[in-house]
Amino acid sequence: MLNTELKFAQECIICPRDFYEVGQLEKFIEHTTLMAEYRLSIYGRKQSEWDQLASWIVNNELYGENVVWLIQLPRLYNIYKEMGIVTSFQNILDNIFIPLFEVTVDPDSHPQLHVFLKQVVGFDLVDDESKPERRPTKHMPTPAQWTNIFNPAYSYYLYYCYANLYALNKLRESKGMTTIKFRPHSGEAGDIDHLAATFLTAHNIAHGINLRKSPVLQYLYYLAQIGLAMSPLSNNSLFLDYHRNPFPMFFLRGLNVSLSTDDPLQIHLTKEPLVEEYSIAASVWKLSACDLCEIARNSVYQSGFSHALKSHWIGKMYYKRGPDGNDIHRTNVPHIRVEFRDMIWREELQLVYLGKADLPEEVEKCLAYAQSLHDSAYLDGRLEQGREGHWVR
Repeated sequence: MLNTELKFAQECIICPRDFYEVGQLEKFIEHTTLMAEYRLSIYGRKQSEWDQLASWIVNNELYGENVVWLIQLPRLYNIYKEMGIVTSFQNILDNIFIPLFEVTVDPDSHPQLHVFLKQVVGFDLVDDESKPERRPTKHMPTPAQWTNIFNPAYSYYLYYCYANLYALNKLRESKGMTTIKFRPHSGEAGDIDHLAATFLTAHNIAHGINLRKSPVLQYLYYLAQIGLAMSPLSNNSLFLDYHRNPFPMFFLRGLNVSLSTDDPLQIHLTKEPLVEEYSIAASVWKLSACDLCEIARNSVYQSGFSHALKSHWIGKMYYKRGPDGNDIHRTNVPHIRVEFRDMIWREELQLVYLGKADLPEEVEKCLAYAQSLHDSAYLDGRLEQGREGHWVR
């Protein structure tokens, strides 16, 4: 079980035992085949939030090898500004990232945070995307100058979170520490520009259903094989009827899609929300066993678990494209399916390069480089190189 999105806010939990029981952590910590990615919120109201969260997790041993964490950053600047908690947008960025840079430079400065970050695999950016917002322009103020009461645009948040996370990951990578991927919510509602911004900055995204409205962006996401963790049951409750969900279309076209839960305590009816997602999708869209196995394989690719665990689950050469990267004994995905996906993908790349017989040398280098990378390494940005077998511009 992967891509389980169960969100918790620190102040909403009365005691660690509540968290343990609500999140069913015991089931994951003690089980050898169930895995989950949980989300915890950091709001950026004060720098001590990180230490409070880390001490709460570490002191109460709310972790295990089968559970990893994503940190979600709510886009709530306007509320904090009205309450007088912050004076500028820079305050939020400082409160979020300064403790992370400090613990990276000197782990003894925040010992529990240092331990906790070993299991943090990604940053998420969340809020209601359907809210009207001002379009970003080149004349927008810097974070330190952003002192008005209006919430910055989605792409403004995205850029500054990405830029700081990029610098942080370069520092952590230089010290041999784990790195953190950027996996924001995007394209669930709101402007198509959100998906354009995440195309340039994100490793994977959650949802992405608005790609159905933009064939160009949909094609780019396909070429770059950016992961889409989609939650049809959640979308059905909030934004889009289940039968209109683009998941089956994306899957048939070869986008890197997986099934995920979103707010399972509110949306789902059973104790196994991810199984619920798979079973309903299989029934409604008539997915075959091969389809379900391919979706599950994509889920492993997109997850933040270690290279060693991914090698154990789906094969030692999982990071290679095509049949060479498919261990049929572990994935249960036929080689012919993987070979077909890879063949069509390469043909589309050749079309992009004006019908050249072979992929350009720099693209082949990107592919070879991506295959040699450790999965947990944070890469040099989507404009420079590929990642885990994904070609990018």
